[in-house]
Amino acid sequence: MSYQVLARKYRPQKFSEVIGQEHVTRTLKNAIEQGRTAHGYIFSGHRGIGKTTVARILAMALNCRSSDKPVPEPCGVCDSCTEIRAGNAVDVIEIDAATNRGIDEIRELREGARYRPARDRFKIYILDEAHQITDAAFNALLKTLEEPPAHVVFMLATTAPEDIPQTIRSRCQHFSFRAVKFDQIVAQLKDLCGRENIAADEDALAMLAEAGDGSVRDALSILDQAIASSDGRLNAESVRQLIGIAPSGALEEIMAAVARSSSEEILKMVDGLITEGQNPVHFARQLVRFLRNAIVAKVAGPESPLLQISSDERARVARIAQTFSEEDLARHLQIMLRTHAELGYRQEQRFHLELGLLKLAHAQRLLPIEQLLSGAEITRSAAPERPPAPAAAPKKAEATPPRSFVSPFAADSARKGTPRSELSEDIAVMPPRQNPAAVSTTSVIMGAAAPAVAPQPQIEPKPEAKIEAKPAPAPQNCDALRNSVLNALTSAGQTMLTSMLETGEWQLAGSELTIRIASSASLIEMSVSNDARRMMIATASGVLGRPARIQVLPGAAAQPIQSKPASNGSGRGRAEQEPVVQRMKEKFGAEIRTIIDYRRNK
Repeated sequence: MSYQVLARKYRPQKFSEVIGQEHVTRTLKNAIEQGRTAHGYIFSGHRGIGKTTVARILAMALNCRSSDKPVPEPCGVCDSCTEIRAGNAVDVIEIDAATNRGIDEIRELREGARYRPARDRFKIYILDEAHQITDAAFNALLKTLEEPPAHVVFMLATTAPEDIPQTIRSRCQHFSFRAVKFDQIVAQLKDLCGRENIAADEDALAMLAEAGDGSVRDALSILDQAIASSDGRLNAESVRQLIGIAPSGALEEIMAAVARSSSEEILKMVDGLITEGQNPVHFARQLVRFLRNAIVAKVAGPESPLLQISSDERARVARIAQTFSEEDLARHLQIMLRTHAELGYRQEQRFHLELGLLKLAHAQRLLPIEQLLSGAEITRSAAPERPPAPAAAPKKAEATPPRSFVSPFAADSARKGTPRSELSEDIAVMPPRQNPAAVSTTSVIMGAAAPAVAPQPQIEPKPEAKIEAKPAPAPQNCDALRNSVLNALTSAGQTMLTSMLETGEWQLAGSELTIRIASSASLIEMSVSNDARRMMIATASGVLGRPARIQVLPGAAAQPIQSKPASNGSGRGRAEQEPVVQRMKEKFGAEIRTIIDYRRNK
C-alpha cells in the first residue's frame, strides 16, 4: 500500500477532532440535536483549516446509519460513513467548482437534485472553491438553492466569500472559519510526532507551526518534508534549512545595525544572506513579521499571548523592543511593508531590499514635525537642559553662542536658481544668529539716501545699570546684504530687476527689508517674480542669520511702514497676527501671498 501523507492520514472524522473551530462545530452539533439543520451552508476561511473536512463530517452526521435520524457525532463504521470518508458515496457528490464552474454543469446539478437519494436520507452536494462559479451559473442555481427539495443539502466551501453573490449568501447559513492558533498547531504536531515515533525539538515544532501561518494542512505538509529530510530527529537548524528562512539571529543583527545607523554592516549582512541563497522576498516578509512582533512586545510586553512565536524568538524581539521606541518601530514596519510590496513586481529584488534596509538606517535621523515646530533642541538621547539661574544668566549667554538658522525652503529655492559658487559664498557660510536683545529695531537706510553715521564709542555698562539696546547700523554688513542680493539676482539672469533695485532705497527694520524704487506698482509686480522673491529672501536670510522678509514698494506711493499690524486693520494685518502664521514665518521663512476673506464672500 502506498504511503499516505499526514494531512490525509490524520484527517478529523468527528466534530470533536476538529481543532480551532469550536464555534462552528458546536453550532452544527446543536442544530442536529434540535432538528434545525439548514438546506444550504457556506464555509469560508483561510486555506487548510478544515472547511471541506467539516462539510464531510456534517454529511456523515446527516446520513449516519447508526440511528434512524441524524446524529451529532457520526459513528464512522457504518456503510454510509465509510463511503463518505473514502469519497465514493453515491448520495454525497463533491464537485470541484474551479473546473465545473459553467452554466451547463450547474444545469446538470439542478436536474440531478430533482431525484431522491439512492440509499441515504439526504443527497448532499459539496462545492469546493465555490467562488470560482460564474455569475450566470449562480443565477441558474439561485431558485434551486432558495427552495430545494427536502432531501437536498448544499455545502459551499470557499476562501473568498466576498466573490459569492449576495443573493446566494442570503439563502445560506454562513460559517466563517478562523485561523488556527499557534499553540494549537504546535500541540497537534507534537501529538502526531508521538504517534509516528518521531523525536522533535520544541523549537523545530514552533518553527513548523509558524511556517504554517495558521493552516494545519500547511504545517503537516512541511512536517512530512522535515521527517523525510531528517536523520531521525527534528531540530531547528534542519527545519530552518528546509524551509529556507534566515538564521534565527540574523533579523536581530540587522535591526541592531539599524539602531547604530551602520549602513556598511547592513549591506554586508544582506550580501551574506543572498550568498547563502536567501530569497529577498521571503527575507523581507520575515523582517515584516519580526518588526510586528517587536511592536507587540513593546506595547503589550514580551509575554503577551498576542505573540505566536517560540520562547527564543520572544527573547529576541524583546531586546529589539527595548532598543527602539514605539514610534520608530512603527515607522520601520511601514517602510518594510512598502518594500515587501514592491519586491513582488521588481526586476532587481536585491537592490530594492538593500534600499529598503538603508531607509531604516536613515530613518533614525528623522525628527517629528511637532518637535521642530515647538523649537525643541535637535537631539534624541539627551533631555533639554533647564535654563540657568538668573544670577548666572549673563555669563552663560556669553559662553554659548546661539545657533544660526536658514529656512530649508528658501535655501532650496536659492540652490535651484543660484550657481553653486554663489551659493557657497553667500549662503553656505553664515554668521551666527545675533542676540535678540542686541538686534536694532531702528530703520537703517542704505544706498544714495543713506546718511553718514559716525562711529560711537562703546561704553561698558555697570552691573547694576539696565542695559538698553542701542542702534547698530553696521554699514559694512548692510553693504554685504545689498551686494549679496544683487549678485544672486545677476547670476540668475535677472538683469532688469537688478538695475531697478540698484537705484532703490534700501531700508532694514529688524528682519524686514523694504526696497523702494521709482516705478509703478504694476511694473514692480511684473518684474519681481516668485522665483526672484524666493531667491532674495534666501540670500538675505543667509546673510542676516535669521528668516528675512522683503518688500519691494513704489517710491512715489510709499506708505509708512508699521512695525506691527493693527488688530482691526486689513486681512493681511489680521493674518500676520495669527500665532500659526508667525511660527511658520519664524521657522521656515514663509510669506503671505494671497489673503481670502471668506466672510465677505458669503
